[in-house]
Formats: sequence, structure tokens, C-alpha cells
Amino acid sequence: SIVIFLPLLGVIAIALLRGLGANVVKWIALVIGLLTFVVSIGVYTGFTPVVEGYQTNEDLYQYIDWIPGIGASYHIGIDGISLWLVLLTTFLTPICILAAWNSVEKGLSGFMMSLLALETGMLGVFCALDLFLFFIFWESMLIPMYFLIGIWGGERRIYATVKFVLYTMAGSALMLVGILALYFQNNSSFDITILEGPFQQSNLLFLAFFIAFAIKVPLFPFHTWLPDAHVEAPTVGSVILAGVLLKMGTYGIVRFCLPLFPDAAAHYTPLIVTLAVIGIIYGALVAMVQPDLKKLVAYSSVSHLGFVVLGLFSQSGTAIQGSVLQMVNHGLSTGALFLLVGMIYERRHSRMIVDFGGLAKKMPIFATIFLIVTLSSIGLPGLNGFVGEFMILLGSFVSGAFSKWYVVLATTGVILAAVYMLWMFQRVMFGTPDDINASLPDLKPREIAVLLPILLFIFWIGVGPNTFLKPMEASVKEIEAKVKVIPETPEVGQVNRQTDTDDVVVDVKTATLQMIEEEALSK
Repeated sequence: SIVIFLPLLGVIAIALLRGLGANVVKWIALVIGLLTFVVSIGVYTGFTPVVEGYQTNEDLYQYIDWIPGIGASYHIGIDGISLWLVLLTTFLTPICILAAWNSVEKGLSGFMMSLLALETGMLGVFCALDLFLFFIFWESMLIPMYFLIGIWGGERRIYATVKFVLYTMAGSALMLVGILALYFQNNSSFDITILEGPFQQSNLLFLAFFIAFAIKVPLFPFHTWLPDAHVEAPTVGSVILAGVLLKMGTYGIVRFCLPLFPDAAAHYTPLIVTLAVIGIIYGALVAMVQPDLKKLVAYSSVSHLGFVVLGLFSQSGTAIQGSVLQMVNHGLSTGALFLLVGMIYERRHSRMIVDFGGLAKKMPIFATIFLIVTLSSIGLPGLNGFVGEFMILLGSFVSGAFSKWYVVLATTGVILAAVYMLWMFQRVMFGTPDDINASLPDLKPREIAVLLPILLFIFWIGVGPNTFLKPMEASVKEIEAKVKVIPETPEVGQVNRQTDTDDVVVDVKTATLQMIEEEALSK
């Protein structure tokens, strides 16, 4: 509760003290952001990795009978999956506050209040264990994001904001119907922890939740709101949007769609995996031809998150674990890319690739950091992007949940990512120099301080991924056990996961066949 509502305390403090000047507002926001991150580290240190399900530690779990008349409770907690998304949110928020230190010219207090209120909404989504509470947090984050894009966005910000809100509200309406249906089938309770299927009309309920989350991911063909929102949003808005908000969609899939409706998920897997693979290839191809740096990074998100969806529907613990790690990886790498694009935009007032060229000589520090982040985004071994994508592709290939050709096609997305990212880097850093760029200054100490923490985690996850994989292992195994759809007659050599240990099915002859063979041998 402290982690969730501490940013809201910052909103109140800024509202009361904003008359004291811009510097006071900035420092209040930064201190609250850093304090929230420090408290969230306490959540990590108090986390017990071997516990399946949600943590029962009183510091990490809270239940209050909130509105007993309708069966709604203030029920929050974390497991190994939500832990990293909570930490990602609290990590990126102070970075965004520092990044916006000198870039917001009007309405600074409103900007910082919106950013902190958005943090509370996002943290609430990742911690809520009550469907009613989850929906409140899900909708509440829409308001500050609306203001961030609508007030501090670009020229077409109103169009982008309305499109973003309409898409999200359409998905939310479907999810609300699904929540109410589960409520009436769950003895008039919104408690997620006591939800047990099978549910009536589970296929329709699955679709109601899945479409809401697919819009947020966004999965092809629900992605059309994303490029507009990214291009028009301020730099910090893009970082939060790509870094955390999109993960609310994939988190919703792994938290609700898979464990609550495993049969429906298996039924729709061929369709969903097809859309994911189309998104991977389509996002990469469209990113390749983008003249705008921000739009290129936006379409790369469509491609990268296609991998996450592919892994989630593989019924493989390895791939699901890779997908959760890839959510964090994407938040770090793409967040850093948007920060770098924002920094160059502040100097050049252009995001068009054609306006750059030869920046490597003029801005060596910028070029070095840009190269590291670019390589992490395309999945270079030793950096964070490699581990998640490799686990997704490996787990999906051996799972048997869908044809291996889906994985083969998805792998082309890795190659295409290298093409469009490295080609973009070559044009920006080593292309034909423009005289206007000759006077561009390199990164300032504040800007380096913004990027260094992200670089630390890019290398840390790449070199020591087990630090991040171990805490989520028990939670992922629990999800895997729920979603694994086992055929009635396992094939020879297939791993049977119904038992406590992984038993390989051997070639066992039927009694009739064995009797016939014995008679033949005796003759």
C-alpha cells in the first residue's frame, strides 16, 4: 500500500506547494519518485522466491473488506510475475522525472502531478487481487495519460489522445462485462484468488478479457492507436507508455486469460499466435520504412511484444518465463530509445532520420549509448534483449502447443529487427553530415545520469539473468500447470506434466498386442 499510494502523496504535496516555484515542484516529484523506488526495493528484499502463488508476508499482502455489500475488497499482493513489473514502474518514474527536468515549459506542476498519479494507477493494476479494484486502477491510469498527451503533446495531440481513449474504453467495456459475468459465477465476489473454473461461456469470457488486453499490448490488428500516441506524446509520456503501460496488456493476459480460461486459451491459440507472428513481421517491416525516429521505435514495440504474446500462449514454462523477462527488457530498452530520441529532438527540433548524419563524431557519448541500447533492442548476446527472446523461441519451439513453423516465421523478426535498427543507427550516426548538426552539443551530465541506471540493468540482465528469472520461477510454474492442456493419450517420448515429476511416456504395449507377440514366439 505504501508503494502504491506514496506517489499520490506527492500529488497532494505538489498541489499544496506549487505556489513556491518550479524548483520546489521538481524536487518534490523527484524525492517522492526515488522514495517509492527505495520502498519497492524493500518489497524485493522481503520477497520469498520459493512460494507459489501470492506472497503471504504481511508486508506484501493486505486484505480489507472494503465494500461488503457488493463483495468488493481492498485486496493487494504480489507474486514473482508482478514483482518485476512493480520494480520496473518505480524504477522508470524517477528517471522520467529527471528527464523532464528542463523540458516542460508550461504547467510543470500539472505535468508532475499527472506523472505521479499515473504511477499509482499502474502500480495498483500490478498489485490488485480483486477484480473491482483492478478495474478501478485500470481506468484511473487513463486520466493522467489523457492529460500528458493532450496537454503536453505535439501538434496532433488531440487526435492521438481521443484515439487512445476510445480504443482503451472499448476494451474496458468488454472487460467490465467479463468481470460482472465472473462476479455472478463466483458467489458474488470479485476476489481473484478464489476464482475457480470452469466457467459458463468461458470462450466468450476469454475473448472479453483478451480483446481488452490485446488493445493495450497492442497486438495486431489493434495497434493503430500506438504510433499516433507515441509520436504526439512528450518524451516522458512515450517512455511510460512503452515502458510500463503496454505491459499492463501482457500482464492481464498472464494473470487472467491463461489461468482462468485455459481451455478457451488453447482453443484460440492458433488464431492468437497467427496474429502475434503477423505483428512481429508487420511491425518490423513497417518500422524499416519509417522516416520518423519516434515512429520507428513505436512500430518496433508492435514487433517485440508479438514475441511476448507468442511465448505466453506456448504452454511452456520456459517461454512464459522468457515473456515475463522480455516485458522488463522491452521496458528498459525501448524506454531508453525514447529518451535518446527526446534528447536529440531537444537539440535539433526534428525527429526525421534524413535530418541527421555524422553525429558519431560530434556526439561520441550519445553515439556510444545509442549503440548499446540499439544492440540490446535487437537481442545481442550479453545484453538484456537476448535472454528473453531466446527463451521464448526455444520454449515455443519444443512446447508442441502450435506448429513449429510459427516459431520459424517469428525468428525472421529477430533478423528484421537487426536490419531496421542497425540501418537507422548507420544513417543517424554515420550518414551524410548536415551542417546544422555541426554545432550540436553532446550529452550533459544530467542526461548521462538519466541513462546510466538503464544501461546498468541492460548489462546486468544480459550477463546474470538468473537474478531476475529465479524469483518468478515458482509463479510461472503455477501458471504453466494451469494452462497445460494435456492430450488424453500422450505420445511416445512426450513429457507428461500431470505428475509431480516430469515423467517421459515410454512405448508401452497393450495387453492384447503383447499376448499375440508371445503366441507368435512360442510357435
